[in-house]
Amino acid sequence: MRTFATGVCVASTYRDTPDGRRHDAVTVNSLGSISLDPPLVCLSFRRDSVFLDDLLVSGHWAVSILPAGARETARRLAGPRAARAAHVAELPARPGDRSGALVLAGASWLECGLRDRFDLGDHTLVIGHVLAAGHDGRSPALVFVHGRYHTIADPYAAIVDVSGAGHWGEAL
Repeated sequence: MRTFATGVCVASTYRDTPDGRRHDAVTVNSLGSISLDPPLVCLSFRRDSVFLDDLLVSGHWAVSILPAGARETARRLAGPRAARAAHVAELPARPGDRSGALVLAGASWLECGLRDRFDLGDHTLVIGHVLAAGHDGRSPALVFVHGRYHTIADPYAAIVDVSGAGHWGEAL
């Protein structure tokens, strides 16, 4: 799978505690589009993930699709929760209007509500209904392939119109 290029995102969620809301964020590359109508996306997490525990309790999360210049953010949020905690507190982010989860500045984003979950192998797949979305097209997206972060030099080199029949699995 290391030869399959994926986008790099930061998923965020929270848990309400007696001391207030505790936000968490983690680097992911498992974002997938499930349905356009209704708008559904998925993420996959290890079953023993403390991030997943918080997401399942809150029932909400946000996904920020990282721009090319966010390699350091991706690197810092790729570790265990204890290592991520200080970085989460420093993120240039705001709580989403619909989810309450953190949305990173300068990124395209989705706010989601938990629709369903499936335990598959050693992971749990969560399906989210997209509650809100925003796009920041000023920078190409960060991608991950062969164990390293990369930038696509010219993201507009091959623009394809996918609005017609025959795209995204549609029958012609």
